Amino acid sequence: MMTIPSSCTTRSCPTIKLSNGLNIPILGLGTSHDGGYSHEAVLYALQECGIRHIDTAKRYGCEEALGKAVAESAVPRDELWLTTKLWPGDYGYQSTKQACRASCARLGVDYLDLYLMHWPDCMVPGLSSREVRAETWRALEELYDEGLCRAIGVSNFLIRHLNELKDHGGIVPHVNQVEFHPFQQPLELVEYCRKEDIVFEGYCPLAKGQALTHPAIMELAHKYGRSASQICIRWSIQNGVVTIPKSTKPDRIHENCQVFGFTLTAEDMGQISGLHTNQKLIHLTHPIWKG
Repeated sequence: MMTIPSSCTTRSCPTIKLSNGLNIPILGLGTSHDGGYSHEAVLYALQECGIRHIDTAKRYGCEEALGKAVAESAVPRDELWLTTKLWPGDYGYQSTKQACRASCARLGVDYLDLYLMHWPDCMVPGLSSREVRAETWRALEELYDEGLCRAIGVSNFLIRHLNELKDHGGIVPHVNQVEFHPFQQPLELVEYCRKEDIVFEGYCPLAKGQALTHPAIMELAHKYGRSASQICIRWSIQNGVVTIPKSTKPDRIHENCQVFGFTLTAEDMGQISGLHTNQKLIHLTHPIWKG
């Protein structure tokens, strides 16, 4: 379990060091498609809450809007950590490079702090997924060498996918972003990433709201005088997981940021860890977990 300072604000948010020496804020703001973006909320997060880590993706369709919010916030670019993701439809050597530059243009930035392959499965006719992942990763390595991406990584990759990249040699992914919440704790994958010096980043920390009404979470919220969402987020970051809760409501974003003023005891950390049921919330809409 990682020791996370309990007295920090988001303006001095704890960070985790990547294998290349860069520091990624352990708490960020996630975005998504289907109503998962709000200009007002992003501005509030940046200007009022001190959030400096924003996660998005081409698939979400909000890169351009996010770029406008970042510009309007007047937060200096070098204070921000911007992550976006490459959609499988853009996998392949040349198309990956084009997609990266297009994302930068939509975001209105000269470089990305972190660029991720969104899923391990691929959509290139005539080539195996393994071949496509290899040439796509080669393009990301070159984008990294060129300085267009300060760090590169993957999302939703399993151990076998990570081993495959490792077999090719070259740069080991700096980050693997995966579903992580009290009901879904892929501990074998977490341990593998730590052994290979890959930072583990968790999305969906509130289990799409399902964790907020669990009796054990609610009981701990009452014990600590905190909200259920704060308990879940604190548990995640106290496990050393980079955590990116999503919200489009300023009051919820403010609430989700107030997680550095308390510490869960080892006993209470263990109680939440005991809620694991291997419940995946993302596989219902994507075939990655089918093999």
